[in-house]
Amino acid sequence: MARGGLIIFDYLLDESEDMHSLLLTDGSTLLVGGLQNHILEIDLNTVQETQKYAVETPGVTIMRQTNRFFFCGHTSGKVSLRDLRTFKVEHEFDAFSGSLSDFDVHGNLLAACGFSSRLTGLACDRFLKVYDLRMMRAITPLQVHVDPAFLRFIPTYTSRLAIISQSGQCQFCEPTGLANPADIFHVNPVGPLLMTFDVSASKQALAFGDSEGCVHLWTDSPEPSFNPYSRETEFALPCLVDSLPPLDWSQDLLPLSLIPVPLTTDTLLSDWPAANSAPAPRRAPPVDAEILRTMKKVGFIGYAPNPRTRLRNQIPYRLKESDSEFDSFSQVTESPIGREEEPHLHMVSKKYRKVTIKYSKLGLEDFDFKHYNKTLFAGLEPHIPNAYCNCMIQVLYFLEPVRCLIQNHLCQKEFCLACELGFLFHMLDLSRGDPCQGSNFLRAFRTIPEASALGLILADSDEASGKGNLARLIQRWNRFILTQLHQDMQELEVPQAYRGAGGSSFCSSGDSVIGQLFSCEMENCSLCRCGSETVRASSTLLFTLSYPEAGTSDKTGKNCDFAQVLKRSICLEQNTQAWCDNCEKYQPTIQTRNIRHLPEILVINCEVNSLKEADFWRMQAEVAFKMAIKKHGGEISKNKEFALADWKELGSPEGMLMCSSTEELKNVWLPFSIRMKMTKNKGLDVCNWTDGDEIQWGPARAEEEHGVYVYDLMATVVHILDSRTGGSLVAHIKVGETYHQRKEGVTHQQWYLFNDFLIEPIDKHEAVQFDMNWKVPAILYYIKRNLNSKYNLNIKNPIEASVLLAEASLARKQRKTHTTFIPLMLNEMPQVGDLVGLDAEFVTLNEEEAELRSDGTKSTIKPSQMSVARITCVRGQGPNEGIPFIDDYISTQEQVVDYLTQYSGIKPGDLDAKISSKHLTTLKSTYLKLRFLIDIGVKFVGHGLQKDFRVINLMVPKDQVLDTVYLFHMPRKRMISLRFLAWYFLDLKIQGETHDSIEDARTALQLYRKYLELSKNGTEPESFHKVLKGLYEKGRKMDWKVPEPEGQTSPKNAAVFSSVLAL
Repeated sequence: MARGGLIIFDYLLDESEDMHSLLLTDGSTLLVGGLQNHILEIDLNTVQETQKYAVETPGVTIMRQTNRFFFCGHTSGKVSLRDLRTFKVEHEFDAFSGSLSDFDVHGNLLAACGFSSRLTGLACDRFLKVYDLRMMRAITPLQVHVDPAFLRFIPTYTSRLAIISQSGQCQFCEPTGLANPADIFHVNPVGPLLMTFDVSASKQALAFGDSEGCVHLWTDSPEPSFNPYSRETEFALPCLVDSLPPLDWSQDLLPLSLIPVPLTTDTLLSDWPAANSAPAPRRAPPVDAEILRTMKKVGFIGYAPNPRTRLRNQIPYRLKESDSEFDSFSQVTESPIGREEEPHLHMVSKKYRKVTIKYSKLGLEDFDFKHYNKTLFAGLEPHIPNAYCNCMIQVLYFLEPVRCLIQNHLCQKEFCLACELGFLFHMLDLSRGDPCQGSNFLRAFRTIPEASALGLILADSDEASGKGNLARLIQRWNRFILTQLHQDMQELEVPQAYRGAGGSSFCSSGDSVIGQLFSCEMENCSLCRCGSETVRASSTLLFTLSYPEAGTSDKTGKNCDFAQVLKRSICLEQNTQAWCDNCEKYQPTIQTRNIRHLPEILVINCEVNSLKEADFWRMQAEVAFKMAIKKHGGEISKNKEFALADWKELGSPEGMLMCSSTEELKNVWLPFSIRMKMTKNKGLDVCNWTDGDEIQWGPARAEEEHGVYVYDLMATVVHILDSRTGGSLVAHIKVGETYHQRKEGVTHQQWYLFNDFLIEPIDKHEAVQFDMNWKVPAILYYIKRNLNSKYNLNIKNPIEASVLLAEASLARKQRKTHTTFIPLMLNEMPQVGDLVGLDAEFVTLNEEEAELRSDGTKSTIKPSQMSVARITCVRGQGPNEGIPFIDDYISTQEQVVDYLTQYSGIKPGDLDAKISSKHLTTLKSTYLKLRFLIDIGVKFVGHGLQKDFRVINLMVPKDQVLDTVYLFHMPRKRMISLRFLAWYFLDLKIQGETHDSIEDARTALQLYRKYLELSKNGTEPESFHKVLKGLYEKGRKMDWKVPEPEGQTSPKNAAVFSSVLAL
C-alpha cells in the first residue's frame, strides 16, 4: 500500500496456501515465508517472483535481518541464521522444544520466547533464551514474571527488552540482568487478547494490536517521532465517486465538463505510436582501447587514466542497434532467476551439479567436506588443473586387481603415471572420508608428450569456461591412461632399490598386468573382391560402440538390445579402401573382426557425441520401458511396496521385474549384466543377462569351463550437461565387499555417486538411468563375475630402506663443502615411534584468482597453486639429534611465478640443475623417502605440517603428526607463529631475514621437548593451560611481534651448520 493508504498491487501466491511472515530486505525486495518448505523473494518494482529458496525445516513464521544474517524462526522452535547472499544455513539454534512464539535481534544478542513440551501439551516458557552471536552459543536464560508472547529490543541508552503477554502484561528488563516485578505494566485491550506488538523505528512509540481490531499507541512524549525522518501522515483521500453527479449518456446536450479532467493542449502519453514506446535494450559500450592499453594491474584490479574521449558519466543513446547481438540480448530475461539459473537446471538433481570449494581466510580448514561426503571413502578435489579425470581415477581405484597391482609397481622413471597413480591410491586407502588431491599425478600427466598431442591437457581458461567437450575428452583420456599404464607396467627390469616384490603375482614375462586384465586378442580379416584374404592378429584395451545406421531402427520403434549393439561393435564389419598385395593397388575390401580371447575387464566408450546417438539411446529406452509395462499387463507399481500375493512370483524369472517401480524403469536401456559365449567357429554370442537367467541356466562359474562368461556392470561415467557451468563428469561405481570391509568393517556391495568430493550412496537403477536431456553416458566398465577370486590381491610395499641412503645430486655445481645434511647410516635407520623434525618450503606456480565483492570483502575463486621446493628432515633422537639427514631441493620443470624468497629462502637458480649449488633431487625421489618414513611409523614434528603434507600430496595418519601449531593453541584463539613461540619459550630469534627449513625443523623439535617438559608428558593439562594463558596474554601485549634489539642485522646464528661440519 502507498502512504495514502491506496493499494498499489495485489499478488496472488499460487503454491503457498498459508503464509505467516513478511520481510522487506531493501526498498524493492520482499521475502515471504510460511508453513511451506520454501521462501519466496518478490521484486516490488516488477511485481514478479524472482527467487525461491528451499528451507530444510518448514514453517517459517518470523523473519528478521541484520547486516550479517537473515534470521528465520520456525514453528519447531528453531532459529536458523542464513547467509545474506545465498540464503544457505550458517548456524542454527534449537531454542524451544515445543514451538517458537517470537524473537528479536540487536547488536550481538538474540532473544527468543516460546513454548516447551510438557506432559499435558505445550506450555508457555517463562525463561527467555538469549544467544551471543559472536560466540554462537547460548548465555544465561532470562526468567520473567509474565507469560511471554511477544518481545522487542528497545535500544535507547541500554539494550532493554520489552516482553508482552497476550493478556496485556508488559515487562521491561535487561537481557543480561534480572527481571524486576516492579517493572510490569498493563495494557487495557478492547478485546480479550493482544494479537501483535511492535516498536517504532525511533524507539519512542509502542503499538499493541488486540483481537477486536484496535491499535493501542504508547509514547514517552505528547508528540513522538515515529522514524528518523518523520513526515506528517498522509491518510487516504475521501472517495469522490459519491460526490459526483450521475451522467445520462442518452442526453446529447449534457456537458461532459461535469467530469473533472485536467485541461492540457499537449499530446497525451496515450496518443503515442506503439513503435515509440516499445522497449529497446541498451548495453554498456565497450571499454575504450586507450584505457586497456594504458591500464596497470595491481593484483587483480586495473587502473588507467581517463582519456577524456567523452563526457563524464554519459554514454551515447541509440534506439536502433545495427549489431545483431543486441537482438539476441533482448531475449534475455531480466529476473535474477533468468540471469543466474538456466531454465533447464531444474531437471538436474542437486547432487549431480558441479561442486566447488568456497575458500575463506583460513583456506580449506573451515570448509565442511563432511556435508558432501558422509561415507569413509575419499573424494578428490577439483580445483587442480585438468582435474576433469577425477571420476575415472575413482573408477580405476575401485577395481580391486588394478588397485593392488598399481600399488605394487615402482620404477625409476621420474614421471611415471603408474607410480604416481599408486601413490594416489595409497592416499585413498589411508583416508577416512577426507578428500585427497591428485596434484602429483596430474603434474606427471602434464609432462607426457602424448597427452598434449591428444589434446588432453586443457588450458585454465578452457577448463573454467567449459569449452572442451568433456564427454569426448574423458573417452580419449580413458584410452590414453590404459595404454600408458600398459606401457609403464611392461618395465620389468628395475634396480633393486626400486624393485617391488608384489608384481610377480600378476604378470608374466612379455606382457603387462594391465594387458592381462584389459586386453582383448582379435583377428582382423581383410577380404578383397578378388578373393584374396589377409589375416593379422592384434589386441585392444577397450571397445567403442558402433550404432546402427539411421534407417535401420531410427523412428521405427524397433527394439535393439544393448547386447546386439555391443556384439556389432566388438565383431565390427565395415567396407573400406585397403591395399591388396594380389591386385597391387587399393581396392574396396570387407574388414571383419573376430575375437580370440575375451578380456577380464570390458571397457566401452559410448561415443554419444551427437544428437543422432542421443536420440538412439532415448528411443531404445522408451521402447524398453513400453515392453516392460506391456509384459506385465501395464501393472507395474509406482513405488516399491507390494501386496502379499506379489511376493510369490518374485522367485520366478517372470516375476523379477515386479520388484521394479515405474520410475526405476524409465530411461533404462543398459543391462546390469551381459553374457558372452565364444563359439567354435570363432564367433561371439552376446545377450543381456538377468538374475532370472541364472536361476534358469545355473551359476556363471560352472559355464566358464565351456567358454561362457558373465560380465557385471561395475561403473558408468556420465557427462552432466549444464550450460551455466560448462558441464561436469561424474561416476556411478559399484563398490565391492573388500572396500567396505577395510573402511567400515561390513561386507556388502553398494552403488555410489562420485562427483569430485561429493560421495553419496544411490540406488542401483540410478546408475543405468540416462535422461539424455542432461545425463549422457560416456564410459562403461563391465567385469567378469568372481574376478577377484582369480588373483592374489596382497599389496607388498615396494619402497625399501635403501631410498634413504646417499644419492647423487642433479646439480652440476654442487660441492661437498655446500652439503647441509648427513645421510642416515645403516645403524641409524628409523624405527616405529621415532621422532623426525620436518619442514618444507614452497614456491608459487600460479597466482591466486580472487574477486572483490560489492561489500568490500575478497572472495577467493581459485587458490594459488604451490609446488614444494625444499624438504628437510632432522634427527629427533640419538647422539646426532638435530642434524638433518634429508635436505633436498626439488627440481621443477614448470614455470615458477614467485619464489617467495622472504618466506621460503628459495632464490632464483636454486632449482635449476645447470646453475644450482644445492643438493637437487626429483620430487619422486624425495617423496619415496617420506613415504618410507610414514610406512615405517615415525612421528613427524613440525609447525603447520597440515599444509606441508597437503602440498607435498601425502596422507599421514593423525597419530604420526605432532604439530606445534596445535600443541601451543587454545580453542577459539588465533594460531601462533613459530617465530613467536621460539622467542617466548626458547629465547631464540629465528626467521630474521628469510626462513630456513633446517632452522625451523630443529626449532619445532625443541618446542616439542619444551611441551613435554611443561605438560609433564601430557599428564598435567591444567598447569599447561595456565602456561598457554600467559603465552596469549604476552602475545596480545606484544601484538604478536618479536622485539628486535638495536644493532642486530640478522638473528640467525652464522654457525648454524657447525655441528654438521664437525661431524
